Amino acid sequence: MLTKIYNGRILRNHRLVENDTLWIEDGKIKDGAEVFWGERRLPDREIDARGSIVCPGFIDLQINGAFGFDFSEPSPTYTNELTRVSRGLLKHGCTAFCPTLVSSRPDVYHQLLPLLGPRPGSLTNGAEILGAHVEGPFICPEKRGAHETATLRTASAGIKDIKACYGEEGLNQAVKIITVAPEMPGVLGCIPDLVKMGIVVSEGHSNATTDQAEEAVRQGARLMTHLYNAMPQFHHRDPGLVGLLGSSVYPRPYYGIICDGVHVHPNSVKVAYDAHPQGAIVVTDAMAALGLETGIYTLGKIQVEKLADRVNVAGTDTLAGNVYTIQGSVRNFLKFTGCTVEEALEAATLHPAQALGIAHRKGTLQPGSDADILFLSDDLSIQRLFIAGDEVDMD
Repeated sequence: MLTKIYNGRILRNHRLVENDTLWIEDGKIKDGAEVFWGERRLPDREIDARGSIVCPGFIDLQINGAFGFDFSEPSPTYTNELTRVSRGLLKHGCTAFCPTLVSSRPDVYHQLLPLLGPRPGSLTNGAEILGAHVEGPFICPEKRGAHETATLRTASAGIKDIKACYGEEGLNQAVKIITVAPEMPGVLGCIPDLVKMGIVVSEGHSNATTDQAEEAVRQGARLMTHLYNAMPQFHHRDPGLVGLLGSSVYPRPYYGIICDGVHVHPNSVKVAYDAHPQGAIVVTDAMAALGLETGIYTLGKIQVEKLADRVNVAGTDTLAGNVYTIQGSVRNFLKFTGCTVEEALEAATLHPAQALGIAHRKGTLQPGSDADILFLSDDLSIQRLFIAGDEVDMD
């Protein structure tokens, strides 16, 4: 069915375009001029956007779980639970995501990663799975955050250690992002091999100096994991990973940032945005307690406590995860930075797609892209949502 969306403010080429149309067929965005003038076709269906903002679906590159399910915890019903969460994320505007595993034992990776390979989005599957984000275990113990110390590892034997940890099948077929601390033994030398495998290397949970962080970028790292968290605070003599915001090393990496107002102060979000606006990526870092009542839950093998506005390691003040949705996080990013609506939306659509190298099919409404589409009100509330061209029932 050929569908035309009209009377919306369509996000294209970094601006909201009025008096334009969006054409969809077979789950893809079509070139309207080619359809109308070249193919001389009329739409089978027309949808009035009623003045809504029309933008791509949100992409979350770091989410540990939701609705009571932890991606790092094996279970007999794992695949069914994964689908349940994927469907649930659609209701919050997330149409694609990287299920994130915290630092775990090798046997857990060997069991779970084959289940987390890329999977297309649909009404049946829910949000598209872009591949797994393995956050650890090749990270710095001093900056482990809520990660279990006993699971942490080094890569003293190089890429062999990394392959042994994740398993070759999972590493080759499922892993899309890997968070590492570049200063840990053997890690820096593994980055080029990981990049050749099509894996996005992200720096995080790290005590790296700025020099070490910049060398990791030269080796191929292109992302920072939850900026400001699990890394040294900014120091004027050596700003550490945060110093990459002002680095002359090209290209400056993208950075995930948690916009719940707890993990990162709103002013710090604005500092990062002002320094490197094209690198900003809104992530949730949400965990299993997202969508649940306050109480005690698990993150991997760690007990955590969900409070009204945060999740802590149980019995401590150590932050363990976020309970904000991607929709709420984008709204906060707009508020914290004072950026334009277009820039806020691109921080959860275009930028994550660019970081993963998939902007030819995700994160834009250009011809050829997947028809994952949101209709938003001016306050960024979701009015309608489409996954692969099919409308999602939001009730």
